Order: sequence, then structure tokens, then C-alpha cells
Amino acid sequence: MKVKILILSFLILSVSCKETEQAVAPNEIQLAWADAEIGVLFHLDMPTFKPDYDFRKWGTHPGTATFNPAELNTDQWLETAQKLGATYAVLVAKHCSGFSLWPTEAHDYSVKNSPWRDGKGDIVADFVASCKKYNIKPGIYASTTANGYLYVDNPGFVQPGSPVTQEEYNRIVVQQLTELWSNYGKLFEIWFDGGVLSKEKGGADVLSLVKKMQPEAIAFQGPYGHPNLIRWVGNEEGVAPYPCWATADSTTNADGTVVIDGLNGNPFAPYWCPGESDFTLRWNRSFQGGWFWTAGQDSMMFPVDELMTKYITSVGRNTNMLLGVVIDDRGLVPDADVKQIELFGNEIRRQYGTPFRQTSGTGTEYLIRFEQPATIDRIVIQEDIAKGERVLEYRVEGKQNGEWTELSSGTNIGHKHIDRFPLRSVSEVRLIVTECKAKPQIRNFAVYEK
Repeated sequence: MKVKILILSFLILSVSCKETEQAVAPNEIQLAWADAEIGVLFHLDMPTFKPDYDFRKWGTHPGTATFNPAELNTDQWLETAQKLGATYAVLVAKHCSGFSLWPTEAHDYSVKNSPWRDGKGDIVADFVASCKKYNIKPGIYASTTANGYLYVDNPGFVQPGSPVTQEEYNRIVVQQLTELWSNYGKLFEIWFDGGVLSKEKGGADVLSLVKKMQPEAIAFQGPYGHPNLIRWVGNEEGVAPYPCWATADSTTNADGTVVIDGLNGNPFAPYWCPGESDFTLRWNRSFQGGWFWTAGQDSMMFPVDELMTKYITSVGRNTNMLLGVVIDDRGLVPDADVKQIELFGNEIRRQYGTPFRQTSGTGTEYLIRFEQPATIDRIVIQEDIAKGERVLEYRVEGKQNGEWTELSSGTNIGHKHIDRFPLRSVSEVRLIVTECKAKPQIRNFAVYEK
């Protein structure tokens, strides 16, 4: 079918826009992170091998002989990520047990003293190599706030009876982060689960370290003062609040350990700090909240339609999507999970891979006209965020039998916003920006047929 598209871009008298350019905009690193959109987070730790382990029962940590994922293959992990359409991946290099997936020199509780590969393996090195092979950007999660082996609990304080003092633990933190951030090349993202205990409150000087060793890395809940911070959206269910502005007054308190009020952000705030929506493939009521594998739960996964809803409430609400993927006791993504991840990726591509028609431009109105009526049920809008988030309010209308009717409306657009609505057969669709901070720069306005 031949389709004529008419693009209109002009100022409507009712639109309220300031004529000054917006000052707050992302840098090139933050722009690349926003375009990445989809990541995965791989979990493998002692609970995988000893499911009754509780890291807070100090002194009961499993011995290093417990860790032996004999079939471990990071290529299989990253091939699975590729099936999803992930462009970056984060490895949990050290979780709450304190067991380290690389041969750290900081202490003995690591792969170097395990039977896996006779103590000569390095999962972090394997992971980074696989990322390069599959053209996926690497990231590393290393919790500084909890360590069962060393009796450390949130937000990073050594507990009574620990084999180390607070000062000794701080030195271990610095040594381990130095190893991770200097031995494996440039990282796309670093993950601080629970934030970072500040130097002022008795923690290690993580801010100076990241500025020195990984200055270009995006930092999730990282130390206050790092220029490339991203923030938590308040849950682990893939549901960003709406609106979810990429700018915020702050993201954590000064020591980086407490999320402040204001998860929605603020369109007039001074800091660029977008949200990342993390969620698990497996049900939240499954083992360890769905973050870790245990036997007998391979069927406990969200169906594809629910995963697609999470895609819409994460990527479609101006945040990146980070999918938690379990690694089983073999050292592989379970077969059932691989299948579900592939189905999820295929559905994302089916629904949002190729728009029916799209346009872009500068101004407050964008019109797409069809020679024959089109049946649509969803739209995607993207601002050119290199110039900041400028749109404050908009509506989308469709012309049906010569009459304009509202299909959807909203506030924040940012990098990407997805609107879904009941099926409509329309001859024209238009996006109207009704309030803005400066002249809107629309990177993409796309409609999709059912």
C-alpha cells in the first residue's frame, strides 16, 4: 500500500514554551547508556550451591569447596543475552556471601581456592571476553555494603566478631575494586547494590577510586559526586514511576546509601541522573526473590505478556531495562530460562522492531497522514535528549471519520515513551506538545499497526 506522510512542525498558540535553551542535558556517556536500553544482570553465588545459606549468620559461610560449576560457559550466558536483544551485561562478581568470582588477592574466599578449574579460573575474565565476542558492553556488580565472610552488613559496617576491623575491611574494598576496575578493561556500567558508605561515615574512599579508574562508567547508586550516576526506580519489578524524568534534585543522600524521596525526578532539577529498572525473569516469590537459581523452579517464570508489560513500564517510561538472569549449579543459564528469554526478545522485536510509519523534527506538532485508514494500537515517542528533556505535556490524536479523538496523553517523554490504547482505525495521527521548556526536538514519533 502506498502511503503519503505529511509532517507538520509549527508553534500552536496555546503551547507554553520558554524560548531559552535547556541547560541540563546528558553527556556523551549518558547518551550512549540511554540508547543501550536493554541489559542483563547475571547472578551466581553460594546460595546456588547451598540454598539454606544465610549470609547474616556470621561464621557459617560455606567453604570454598562448595563452589564448583563444572560446566560453566560464559559464552552461553552472552549468547542468551543476545537472544533478548541486550546491548550490555552486568556480572555479579561479589554478592552478599563475600565469595569472589575472580582470584582476588584481598582474601582467600574466592575461586582461586575452589575446585572449579582447579583454582585456576577467573569468571570475571571469562565474562568480559564473552562480552567482547558477542559485542555486548560489560559491567560489574560488586557489593561493598554486605559481606558474610567478613561479617559486614548494610550499609557497609563491620559487625561484632568479625575477623577484620572497619579499617581493614575498607582496605579490602579498595583492593577488590582496584582489581575489578583495573584488570578487566573499560566497563560500561558498575553496580553498587545498596549504595556506597561514604568516607565521612567510616567507609572507603570509593569516589576517588572510580574517578581515577573508571571515570567513564555509568554508576548505579554510585558514590555521590560521580558525574555519570543513574538511580533506582524504587522497586525490583520493572515498573518505573510515571513520570520518570531523567533529571533529579539528587539521587541519594550525601553518603550514597539511602534513596531519597522523589523517585519521579523533577523536570527542572539540576542533575542528569536517569532511572534503571531492574527485574527478574523468575517470579519475585521464587527462591531469593528470583535472583538466584535453585532446583525445582525452572517453571517459575513470568509469562511473555507480563514481561512485555514490564518492558513498557521500563524502557517505555524513560528508563533502561535490566533483566535478572540466574545461573544454575552447572554454571549455565537454565534451558527453560534460555527459551523464555528468547521468546521475550522475539516479542519485543515483533511488537516494536519495525514501526508502521514514523517521523521526526522540531516544533510542537507532528502529523502522519495515510492514504488508507490504518489500524493502530501503540505509539513510541522519543525526544532528542542530547538537547535535554523539553516536553512537559503532550497528547496524541487520531482522525476517525473526519473527527479528531484523543488516543493518549502524558507528561514526560525523554529518551523513549510508549503509549498503548484500544485498537483504532485512523486516517491521520498527530502528536501535539501542549507544554514545554524550550522548542521540542522530537527524535522519533512512530505508530504501529496491530
